[in-house]
Amino acid sequence: MSGATTAAARLRAAGGGGNRWVVLLVLCVSLLLVALDATVLHIAVPAVTEDLRPTGVELLWMVDAYPLICAALLILFGTLGDRVGRRRVLLLGFGIFGVASALAAFATTPEVLIAARALLGLGGAMIMPATLSILRSVFPDRRERAMAIGIWTAVAAIGAATGPVLGGFLIEHFWWGSVFLINIPLMMILLPAGRWLLPESKGGFDGPWDVLGALMAAGGILGIVLWVKRIGAGHQLLDPATALPLLAGAALLTLFVRRQRRRRHPLIDIRMFAAPAFSTSVGCIVLAMLALVGLQLIAVQYLQLILGLGPLETGLRLLPLTFAAMAAGASGSYILRRVGTRRMVGWGFVLTAGAVLLLTLMGQQDRPVLLTTGFVLLGFGLQTTLFAAYESMLSEAPPEHAGGAAAIGETSYQLGAGMGTALLGSVMNAAYAPAFHSLAGVPQGAASAASHSLGEAYQVSERLGGAAGEALRATARHSFVDGLHITLTVSAGLLLLGSLAALKLPTIMDCGPRERGAKAAGTVCPPPRRGEPADPEDPCDGPLAALPGTALTAGREPAPCVADASGPPR
Repeated sequence: MSGATTAAARLRAAGGGGNRWVVLLVLCVSLLLVALDATVLHIAVPAVTEDLRPTGVELLWMVDAYPLICAALLILFGTLGDRVGRRRVLLLGFGIFGVASALAAFATTPEVLIAARALLGLGGAMIMPATLSILRSVFPDRRERAMAIGIWTAVAAIGAATGPVLGGFLIEHFWWGSVFLINIPLMMILLPAGRWLLPESKGGFDGPWDVLGALMAAGGILGIVLWVKRIGAGHQLLDPATALPLLAGAALLTLFVRRQRRRRHPLIDIRMFAAPAFSTSVGCIVLAMLALVGLQLIAVQYLQLILGLGPLETGLRLLPLTFAAMAAGASGSYILRRVGTRRMVGWGFVLTAGAVLLLTLMGQQDRPVLLTTGFVLLGFGLQTTLFAAYESMLSEAPPEHAGGAAAIGETSYQLGAGMGTALLGSVMNAAYAPAFHSLAGVPQGAASAASHSLGEAYQVSERLGGAAGEALRATARHSFVDGLHITLTVSAGLLLLGSLAALKLPTIMDCGPRERGAKAAGTVCPPPRRGEPADPEDPCDGPLAALPGTALTAGREPAPCVADASGPPR
């Protein structure tokens, strides 16, 4: 027994040789399940509706309970992990996620499924920041950490993109509860594996955990996300039921920030946002998701309702995006070392904007080569941007605040996704609806109902039949494609705005100082002179010399990871 305990302790040693890659495998499988559950239910909605017969409000909460609860509690559990242990919080999240999955799989009423989805959000909020903060502690070297984050972000993209494919396959061969049941055997493996393999890490805080502050942050984020969801559902901005969550959320977040500034042991070091690399990285994550997540829902509608593809075919058409994201994650560390953070994020935004504009060539006819090309460029550009932004944000945060920083990054991701759905959904509706205002030969009531969505327009056209039904269907298809083009253009504009924001990021990837001889602080290494022998005592000379144009600090040499350090010194 003692031998097994000793072996487990050796495996859990943070940064212990190759064992850290085993730790990364456990963390990635954990994240994969959380990412899958974010999208796997979308395909199952028709089957769930037929079986449980939920009301419109209940159906909305079935879909939204998971991301709402997860987004609201990320900071709470991310900072709790910094205090009590990130591994401990992660393992508790595994247990809750497994129980919630069983509850959701066998739900017999809408209320039970909503409660199970909320419980899944609770488990997800424990798992997501813990995986990223443990990764931060296990990979102290920035070069290796960049590679690990590349794999981590690729797995997140794989999970989100694979959800509809897996969901479509399970729905066609089993019942809708199987989309949740697949989590249980994996959690039964992850719990003992995580307990045995994962290292425990904390932030080294002596002070108490700010419970009131954590609840304020959770309530504030929940209010903001609720507001975003209501806007996305078409509610008026000044509607009291819509404005109240926004006002309450903004007030709670303002009080939270003021409280953290006054406390001796804050949950989150607000001073992190004073660092341009940190705050800009967070903003880039929001902008990337703001521009793109809404497009995913619109793309699914286009593939199913315009091109007439089934759920499984739709998921398969999105696979090139997944493969491109995997390639970007695998090569992200190399690209970051070669070009630096600023160029990687900036050009990632530009590439993604180009892919989005390419997709404006889509029409009512299937063009598989165009779609595949656009999705490949989209997946690679988006994953490149998110990888570099996450890596910069996490590297700028102090190690003791790794859990809080990870929670901020994940919250930014969730908020950007929700805001993107609301914003681009509103743009799509504004472009789609006007075509039905004066449609000849179609009753006003039918035209008004058809203006709500393309799916509803198809239902109305079938009821009308004849020439009026055909005219309504043709108008709806044409209007949807036109609206899609406008929405894609707006998305491209947001992405180009992100490329401008990336100009505030560091030019080079600084891999941390290496101890060397004494050059005066601020010294800049000159270009080497041909024919002069190297001085091994000079930090600007020798095999570990700083690159030309790189400033030195007293007794330390910055270790830039890029071959081209022509930009301004950091």
